[in-house]
Amino acid sequence: MERTELARTDLRTFATADEAYDRGRALREVTPTDAHDHAATSGARPSVAEFMRTSNEGRLEHLIDLRVSRMASSPFAFFRGSAGLMAADLAGTPTNGVDAQLCGDAHAANFGLYGSPHGEIVMDINDFDETLVGPWEWDIKRLAASLVLAGREGDVPEKTQRKAAEDAVRSYRRTMNQLAEQPFLRSWAALPDASVVEAAEADALIDDFNEAAEKARLNTSDRVVAKSVRHLEDHEAGISGHRFIEDPPILTHVGEPERESVITGLEDYVDSLPVSRQALLRRFAVQDVAFRIVGTGSVGIRSYIALLHGNRDEVLVLQLKQARPSALAPYLPASKHKHEGKRIVLGARIVQSAPDILLGWTTIDGLPFMVRQFRNMKGDIDPTALSKGHLDDYGRLAGSLLARAHTRTLDPRLLAGYFDDDKDLHNAIGEYAIRYADQVEVDHSELVEMVGREVGGS
Repeated sequence: MERTELARTDLRTFATADEAYDRGRALREVTPTDAHDHAATSGARPSVAEFMRTSNEGRLEHLIDLRVSRMASSPFAFFRGSAGLMAADLAGTPTNGVDAQLCGDAHAANFGLYGSPHGEIVMDINDFDETLVGPWEWDIKRLAASLVLAGREGDVPEKTQRKAAEDAVRSYRRTMNQLAEQPFLRSWAALPDASVVEAAEADALIDDFNEAAEKARLNTSDRVVAKSVRHLEDHEAGISGHRFIEDPPILTHVGEPERESVITGLEDYVDSLPVSRQALLRRFAVQDVAFRIVGTGSVGIRSYIALLHGNRDEVLVLQLKQARPSALAPYLPASKHKHEGKRIVLGARIVQSAPDILLGWTTIDGLPFMVRQFRNMKGDIDPTALSKGHLDDYGRLAGSLLARAHTRTLDPRLLAGYFDDDKDLHNAIGEYAIRYADQVEVDHSELVEMVGREVGGS
């Protein structure tokens, strides 16, 4: 069917709420909600071996084994590193034609806590490496499947796994309906702080949220300095100031040419910030640069942290992370942004309610990077560690946050109309989530066998 892309600005034509709801209801005639209970795989999916080979292209050769090892550690870990494989499976599946700026990798571990520009602790989607415009269904299906896999890793009962997946869909639908009734400015300005836990009917998570928030408040550049930085004074060697403490293989220093390239990239990055923040960054100076290995899906890409000195004892740690093309790109219309770092940054600025004020992009040695604060009061709630009684609450919270994120770029009244009197969507996607989690376990077993053969043959 013809897709409803993110629209051009038209301030001359007004659609009433009833007209928007009616348009959404009409979409059910073409794509009924029970159509979202479909096969887990598509004929176009690559084999696990092909997927791993393709997704490892362009990564640093000496880190590929580490990436494979991390993905082989569990089915949930494999899922976290295989957004592109799921995109291949979702391509061509039923959608209702309404697009949003997707997270692109909306699994349960990609929702986290961080500090707003004013110091509040908020919870939102926190990873946009794969962000593109695409069907809203892709994000909610990835979330639902991830909850099943997280539940299996945490050894919660199968009934609870299914309920968590279904509750995420119910909460997404309920939140979309609520936002469709609110004034646009009010729904846009609402911060996803601790109040979202109550609004999502996830009261069992209050203690988990508060504990994660307390840890997040301590997770700052100052904490990094206290744990991973030392002060050096060697006038003969021309060294004065703070330096990162190496922690191989996770954190290692780089050679002088690479260090200079990173600093040049940081100087260029400043131009990607709003003018007021450019003035702010120009008050700092770089003291040290190190290479730092990042999470499961990103192992093998180039990633640096830079230590900057500010006013008196002030320190700032920035992360520079190589930006690769979205894993969804082969299956969705091309992004209008040719710089992959810019694609990620603008996607995050669009979707997050309180994005990092220092989020920007740059180019280093011809490669695109995104730049952000390395420690910005970040925290998380580990979905694989949640008890039987908390996983479904987490599903409701994540489903609500995903709906809020999607309404930044789609009219909630369209989906509210599509969901009107619906009683099938949560069951349909719940069935799909179980089926897809089963497929991930098969895929993971294939990867483990591949690793075993390679080890045995070495």
